[in-house]
Amino acid sequence: RVGRVDRAPAWDGPDRDRAMKVLAALSGGVDSSVAAAMLIDEGHEVVAATLKLWGGASDTGCCSVADVEDARRSATQLGIDHHVFNYTDAFDRHVVEPYVADHVAGRTPNPCIECNRHLKIDALLRRAEVLGFDAVATGHHARRLQMADGSWRIGRGQDPAKDQSYVLYTVTSADLDGVLFPIGDMTKPEVRSVAAERELRTAGKPESQDVCFITRSEGREAFLARRVELHPARVVDRGGVEVGSTGAVETVTIGQRKGLNLAGGVGRRFVTSVDVRGRTVTVGEAADLLVDASQVGSVVWPTGVPEAANLPGGLEVLVQCSAHGDAVPATLRLGDGDGDGDVVVEWHSPQAKVAPGQAMVFYRPVGPHRDPGRAAAGHAANAGADEIVVGGGTSLAN
Repeated sequence: RVGRVDRAPAWDGPDRDRAMKVLAALSGGVDSSVAAAMLIDEGHEVVAATLKLWGGASDTGCCSVADVEDARRSATQLGIDHHVFNYTDAFDRHVVEPYVADHVAGRTPNPCIECNRHLKIDALLRRAEVLGFDAVATGHHARRLQMADGSWRIGRGQDPAKDQSYVLYTVTSADLDGVLFPIGDMTKPEVRSVAAERELRTAGKPESQDVCFITRSEGREAFLARRVELHPARVVDRGGVEVGSTGAVETVTIGQRKGLNLAGGVGRRFVTSVDVRGRTVTVGEAADLLVDASQVGSVVWPTGVPEAANLPGGLEVLVQCSAHGDAVPATLRLGDGDGDGDVVVEWHSPQAKVAPGQAMVFYRPVGPHRDPGRAAAGHAANAGADEIVVGGGTSLAN
């Protein structure tokens, strides 16, 4: 594993004045370009690496041929070496295949989370270790914070609109020992300003928003249809009366309103359950989605199960159920299941069902910690920025 690093110049630690050899992930976007530039400015030896992940057509996301070329040109502008590492087989195995399998099983997949887990963090760390680097760096809007006991946590990014801590919840304390997030203490306008000042070609580049391996021209349903058989399903109300239909039950998710071909006069309805095997989708009113508790499986804890989760009072947390959703109060209790992450989330007020497979990430206010990046950037905390990830997993069927 890559060695421990304390990279920020404001950190009064043993490595404060040590120049490091850093492998910086360069995606072709403005965030990663500025992250690399900041490390260069701090005096580190930086080498750029672009991960070639998707071998098929791409007109969205961060995996197109144009993105690789933008990364190469950015590295040239920065005066650093640039390498392209081919991880297409691993991407297919860890991201694309599970994405398809989740749809077939009626789960909502999280491809960006799996990509970060297996490729952008783990694979990059392992490659860096082999090549003799001290650390890796990415352009994520997130922070790494060191707790009083020396362990690390993912903290929210300075810019609440761009915070990416949710999609990084699987990164453990051990991994964070060798991962840097140079722009985590910057807002997006600040990032673009730095890029413009340095005349980086990525300064005005639009952000990637969509799943990189699904093209706008093809769409999700056509992508899935080329790999698995999709099945039509009937849409019924709470009483079992058929009120609509869908051409592919595998693409329907909890809370969905559109694409159900509902009969006239049915009114505003939401998907409340999906039975893939029975080819049936049930719809109801918004109130029918509300639950008092949710179950979470395959939970990842940064350093192990929090002791407070074993206490009668449980662990008080804020739970976020989508990349940019609100984090709401809840109490965590360990469940009775045999799985590696049977946790019950007891909501403090009724919440809408979370689609099976969707990530649920747990946050708590940070305690005593070191955050040199914020001090160096001259930022005060914004609302929510002093929350850290204390765990997360995937929603199980209610």
